[in-house]
Amino acid sequence: MPGPGEALVRVVLAGICNTDLEIVRGYMGFRGIPGHEFLGIVEQAPDPEWIGRRVVGEINCPCGNCPNCRQGLGNHCSHRTVLGIAGRDGAFAEYLALPIGNLHEVPPEISDQQACFVEPLAAACRILDQIHIRPVDRVIVLGDGKLGLLAAQVMSLTGASVLAIGKHRSKLAVLHRLGIPTCLAGEYDGGKADVVVECTGSAAGLQAAQSMVKETGTIVLKSTFQGEGAFQQSQIVVDEVRLVGSRCGPFPAALRLLKRQVVDVDPLVDTVCSIEQGPEAFERAGRGDAMKVLLSIGNP
Repeated sequence: MPGPGEALVRVVLAGICNTDLEIVRGYMGFRGIPGHEFLGIVEQAPDPEWIGRRVVGEINCPCGNCPNCRQGLGNHCSHRTVLGIAGRDGAFAEYLALPIGNLHEVPPEISDQQACFVEPLAAACRILDQIHIRPVDRVIVLGDGKLGLLAAQVMSLTGASVLAIGKHRSKLAVLHRLGIPTCLAGEYDGGKADVVVECTGSAAGLQAAQSMVKETGTIVLKSTFQGEGAFQQSQIVVDEVRLVGSRCGPFPAALRLLKRQVVDVDPLVDTVCSIEQGPEAFERAGRGDAMKVLLSIGNP
């Protein structure tokens, strides 16, 4: 049941992402119901005007009282719970609870399936909150998973020269159709980039990013995985490379991009499974060639 100030949301659709796969492998030591990318309908709320609205929700639930919260850094609250990741049951269930302040109404122009991409698209938008990318910059996005494909589209909106590098021609084709240059991993022989966005989801991603970033450039790390990655500290120091960790991002920006149809998420939907097909859905989502697998949990 929802706590004080929280809404009860009936989940309609939920997406399986790489973080969910890592949680199954032990990431964060989470025990509970996973899932944090969702579209739902508000059924109970402190403000009755929210009831019946189609919503998505920010996943971090801060305490509101710690030093970070008082500085406006609720996403880094040391006492926070995180939907489906830390201390709070998530979206792979019929209902979930979130603070009313975490909810965002979904405009009618955005479909239920598209709404499931708000959370990862917001994470891609977070990069532009953290660093300034100029139209003259060269940007490489490493990884052709869902987040990599979204990050490449968001980076291209800056006017910068963007190249996406991945392992699967079928995935990279999504970007190729949008006019974003792509390259298979192992075939890249170009120069170094001002910014490298690492979305591989693998321990080797940081090492690959270091080989592609130019002196005084920036590496943005988006991957979360269970394990340790290779790290060449001397190169970071000598070349004065900036490392930026990047996590959750602005939902309003992601909703605007989807509403205006300037980011295309429809080709990223792999398949929709019922909640009863959960094990098969996770198995499918874990395949290297898979795109976004959605779980259908309830009727809209």
